[in-house]
Amino acid sequence: MGKNSNHKKSHLPFRLNIIFFIVFLLFAGLILQLGVVQILTGESAQEEIDRTENTTTTIPVPRGEMYDRFGRVMVNNQPLYSITYTPPKGVQAEDRLEVAEAMAQYIKMDFEDELTDRDLREYFFLKNEQEVTERLSEEDVEDLDNGEVYQAQIDSITEEEINDFDDETKEIIAIKKELDKAYTLSPHVVKNADISQEEYSTVAEHLSELPGINVTSDWERDFPYDNTFRSFIGGITTSEQGIPRDEEDYYMSLDYSRNDRVGTSGLEEQYESVLRGTKEKVQYTTDKNNTVIDTEVVREGSRGKDLMLSLDVELQQEVDDIVEEELVKAIEEEPQANRHMENAVVVMSDPNNGEVLAVSGKQYNRDREPGDDKVSDASYQAVYNAYTPGSTVKGATVLTGLKEGVITPGTVVNDRTLRFQGTANKSSYRPGIGNVNYRQALQQSSNVYMFYIAMWMGGHEYVENGPLNLQSDTLQRFNYNFNQFGLGVETGIDFPYEAKGFEEMSFPNPGVVLDYSIGQYSTYTAMQLNQYVSTIANGGNRVRPKLVKEVHNPNEEEEGLGPLYNKYDTEVMNRLTMDEEDITRVQEAFRDVMLPGGTASGYFNGVDYQPAGKTGTAQEIVTERDENGDIVYGADDKPVQYETLNLTMVGYAPFDDPEVAFSVMVPFTGEDSDTSINGDISRRILDAYFDLKDEREENGINLELTDADENTEDVEEE
Repeated sequence: MGKNSNHKKSHLPFRLNIIFFIVFLLFAGLILQLGVVQILTGESAQEEIDRTENTTTTIPVPRGEMYDRFGRVMVNNQPLYSITYTPPKGVQAEDRLEVAEAMAQYIKMDFEDELTDRDLREYFFLKNEQEVTERLSEEDVEDLDNGEVYQAQIDSITEEEINDFDDETKEIIAIKKELDKAYTLSPHVVKNADISQEEYSTVAEHLSELPGINVTSDWERDFPYDNTFRSFIGGITTSEQGIPRDEEDYYMSLDYSRNDRVGTSGLEEQYESVLRGTKEKVQYTTDKNNTVIDTEVVREGSRGKDLMLSLDVELQQEVDDIVEEELVKAIEEEPQANRHMENAVVVMSDPNNGEVLAVSGKQYNRDREPGDDKVSDASYQAVYNAYTPGSTVKGATVLTGLKEGVITPGTVVNDRTLRFQGTANKSSYRPGIGNVNYRQALQQSSNVYMFYIAMWMGGHEYVENGPLNLQSDTLQRFNYNFNQFGLGVETGIDFPYEAKGFEEMSFPNPGVVLDYSIGQYSTYTAMQLNQYVSTIANGGNRVRPKLVKEVHNPNEEEEGLGPLYNKYDTEVMNRLTMDEEDITRVQEAFRDVMLPGGTASGYFNGVDYQPAGKTGTAQEIVTERDENGDIVYGADDKPVQYETLNLTMVGYAPFDDPEVAFSVMVPFTGEDSDTSINGDISRRILDAYFDLKDEREENGINLELTDADENTEDVEEE
């Protein structure tokens, strides 16, 4: 018995020793591993723990504003409530869905016409991912990449499964769709329209439950003068549209984000680089879990710079009213005769520096629906649409003849009907004016005098009933001289697009050159005609027209224009190669046009501002169309065509010290119409200009100085 007891006592310590030994080995291994980690890989392990990543993003700022030449606000930014989403790094679709579900409790989101079939399917997939995934066997997906697998899963969702979503669910889907547009660490506007104060404050109270969501302020363009000058102001994209896809590489290279608003037309597009402003640049520091642990403003943002336009908005409004009233009167007083008339266009500028003071175009809407406006804005036609100008260009023809040496100031021509073999007869609008020199030819608008200039330039001496033979380069030489006035070439106006008009120099027949000399061949825009008459008015300088006078830095302290940033000086594009004395002669002839005996004298009786200028009438052939816009055919199965007239006028005032130049174009008036719309508009717009000038002088308003001029910095070049 004692022997057995001794055996049991010796067996227990042995087992304990084995356990202790195993524990020793484990601790030894742990100590060894800790040593390896500490000594060999400790530094890299600590770096992994401390690993962070810096990401820089930019935050948009409001665009610059626009003011007229006297500092009146044309375009500004209306502040808006805004709810934004800034997704952290590594955020997943499921995370955005959770945010959308939470947001739906606090805001209303429009989903009508916003949700696509795919939006609904993707939502169903997120809510039923396992079920949808199991619909496809391994054999179905073995040859597909991840994107193709996902598409196959989406396609497996049936119409029945997505047709029963209620409005609350669709609202969640619409919010989720908006959240999906956001880029990592870049604020994206979720909603900034029709946000109630209750929505705004409720979201603000629950930000802790809405990761990435923030409440802030946004802006939208506001137009204090409504539609005045809107065609030239232009438009911008919405934050939903962002930068145009076809220009994405260009804008992204300039530090734009995909959802930035950019100018797409007019001055908004032309001056995008200064209106856009400087976006705030923020650096986010994230840890290895993509959690933002620090934020630093790398660059302070500032809103876009402001534009001072050359426009006089008060004059612009008066000119708009005049053009609309005269257009409606001409059409409705003679509805049959003027059945093809639709538009009237006006440009007014300072002929000395090219500053555009007003540009107006109106379109009469014949096929309007109930509630539509009778007249709509068509100011863009001043640079987009070109028409044959008629006799307004005869000043250029006379100066071309004098410069080419084919006439002298004393040259006299007998104005009567010219007859040619194989070419249509040519005459003035009032045949048989008699003997005229250049001055009388302009005053009474002699076509025949201009025809002789064209024939002599082409080396041809007129013979009654003889053939018309001109040198092959005659049209090109005419065109070269006309280009000096801005006719047939771009005016260079600060606008994204302008038409040059039609000019065919292939010399189809000699009669074309005669037509060219009286404005019956090539087509020009109202802006080109304005540059042409301005070149004559100022004594021979072709000046680039401009819609923007100055660029100003934002005024940080108060409303209105801030310090001057850049001023656009007068730019002379070319100087006429004609003699100054000859230019003066044409100026005097243009003055005669407005005096008794001149073609425009009846419009300007009794005025004291001494206008000068030239009237014009050009024939246009119009094809008849029915109310659906389809061509009407006659009994001979040929399109029914009618002759119409383009009525034009150009001028400036005062004659001896020009300060305003104008051009008027009214196409497609009836040939048998009694309208004098071109002259009536011309008289009324000049009256409006000088009446405003007198009124301002009486009220002590300095027309040359604005508040902005008193607050300037050193000018920087753009």
